Amino acid sequence: MTERRAILSGSTFEEQIGYARAVVDGDWVHVSGTTGFDYTTMTISEDVVEQAEQALRNIEAALAEAKCTFADVVRVRYLLPDRADFEPCWPVLRRCFGEVRPAATMLMCGLADPRMKIEIEVYARRPTV
Repeated sequence: MTERRAILSGSTFEEQIGYARAVVDGDWVHVSGTTGFDYTTMTISEDVVEQAEQALRNIEAALAEAKCTFADVVRVRYLLPDRADFEPCWPVLRRCFGEVRPAATMLMCGLADPRMKIEIEVYARRPTV
């Protein structure tokens, strides 16, 4: 039987909407679209780069709970309402993914809250022991 379990971050959004920050399904880890909210305070910076950094910290915590790191990420999707906000985030994104080189897509779209300037989702494959 394949292991399937939810990883929760404590975000109020998870409870209100009914989803998990990540789902471990066997060797695969699916991390939900993650924004720059600090889930301990439910606050978000106005700066897109700071939002990207916080989103990546949130993702890193979910991956760690699934026994993964950024090195295990095989796909990343970036969602931004304003395409001009993407390039300023590149150095932050490169720090996490520059050596890993996952498949990546950037989409321009509206996000759930107008304070959100970037949302990041990743798929990772857990290392086999």
